[in-house]
Amino acid sequence: MPVTLPPLGRSLRALTANPVIPALFPILALGGYWAGGEAVLAVLAIGAPLIWLAILGFGATQPGRATLDPVTGLELKEGFEARIEAVLEACRAEGRTSAIFMIEVDETGDLIDRFGSAACDRVIDTLATRIKAAMRGADRAARLGDWRICIVLEPIRRIDLETALQMAVRIQNELEEPVRIDNAPVYVSACVGFCIAARAPGPGAAALLEAGHAALHEARRHGPAAIRAFSPDFQRSHRKRVALIDEAARALDDGQICAWFQPQISTDTGKITGLEALARWIHPVRGLIPPGDFLPALEAAGLTERLGEVILFHALSTLRDLDREGIEVPQIGVNFATDELRNPRLPQRLKWELDRFGLCPDRLAVEILEHVVAGAPDDIITRNIAEIAKLGCRIDLDDFGTGHASITSLRRFAIDRLKIDRSFVTRCDIDPDQQRMVTTILTMAEKLDLDTLAEGVETVGENALLAQLGCAHVQGFGIAAPMPAEHLPEWIARHEARIARPPQIIPLSDQARRKSE
Repeated sequence: MPVTLPPLGRSLRALTANPVIPALFPILALGGYWAGGEAVLAVLAIGAPLIWLAILGFGATQPGRATLDPVTGLELKEGFEARIEAVLEACRAEGRTSAIFMIEVDETGDLIDRFGSAACDRVIDTLATRIKAAMRGADRAARLGDWRICIVLEPIRRIDLETALQMAVRIQNELEEPVRIDNAPVYVSACVGFCIAARAPGPGAAALLEAGHAALHEARRHGPAAIRAFSPDFQRSHRKRVALIDEAARALDDGQICAWFQPQISTDTGKITGLEALARWIHPVRGLIPPGDFLPALEAAGLTERLGEVILFHALSTLRDLDREGIEVPQIGVNFATDELRNPRLPQRLKWELDRFGLCPDRLAVEILEHVVAGAPDDIITRNIAEIAKLGCRIDLDDFGTGHASITSLRRFAIDRLKIDRSFVTRCDIDPDQQRMVTTILTMAEKLDLDTLAEGVETVGENALLAQLGCAHVQGFGIAAPMPAEHLPEWIARHEARIARPPQIIPLSDQARRKSE
């Protein structure tokens, strides 16, 4: 049966949720003084707050009472688990079933950046209204996060996967209608994860909620606008990811995660012009773990800044060691995540680290992803990059071509070099469309007096074409795979030995003089 509050409970909930009522107490007391003098004033001044406290206390004892979200009017997560438990108890008593739906809006970061938090409150309020319209009368919904809403169905006689999927699609269709902000239509989508109570991994509300979160997480992995029904495999995968987060955090502290280095060479001379420091996890049992597996785990653990400190230390210490061995490497590049770039002490930390290893600032290339430059307002990130450039470090724009950075932003962030994303480099020697794209980027860079480097070069043909088109530097597995620091001296020696000595060009005046002799 539906889980509802009795009429008195609903009335008290509505009354106590109104913030205006306590503000009326002084007015009530003043009116009493005018009408009946000091005696009435004393009664109202003392009695009204006591009555209000009694109402609050009585309302708090009502079963299933839930605090409402001030933006959407939905219930909040506090107490919602008890609401779900009551639904499940009713299902067991009546031989019925239920289901849970988790809904989360896609690409919310872009919405906040474009419109601000106040406008986004209007968006989520509108979406919550539409979700309530898609629900049946006794179904309940709660706001579990900024953009996450949970629906639990009232006990029903039967529900199967197909019916639940149709309900999820109906919810998505309700949300896809544009929301107007300042008379402009804003289109949003949402991922939905759901679990039928009979398929939950356990009998209680906590198990059903966990299953709903796991299904939503899987939908978001395949999103945007994906729908997934709960499967026990999702839960196992989720637990593995949680375990990986803990293990990656320990690996960072234990020194298992360190920097490997990929050489960058000049297309003109073939000489080494730099190295890029890349994070690698050498697991004692599983061996080399791909960055795509552990970097998200460190990000989820909030350890991106700690990882950046480790990689910067390895990069600068390796460059110092190469200098001591007499091996010439002009610079080393280190990637900086958004969290690091937001640290107001970053420029001072870089200066201290460079002084610590006795390196000039121009030996360090600070690599910044293009989407950071494209989306960063004039805030701490902009100031930090300006300070780092003023310090003398080079600024490389990484993955150029994927983040929609404008020419204005290239100038505003004092970019020194564009690193052309590998998606444009692949097959550029045989694909005319790729050639045109690379040519356009190189022409723009030349007009803006920017250096260029192509990433992901894997074949001799790609290398030759990039050199012909005027790309100054190349990097990729066709040149060398990332390697540990201890392998660098040997590789550099072999590489320099392979470089053909350029023919000596004798000036015409010297040629004439030799002939006369």
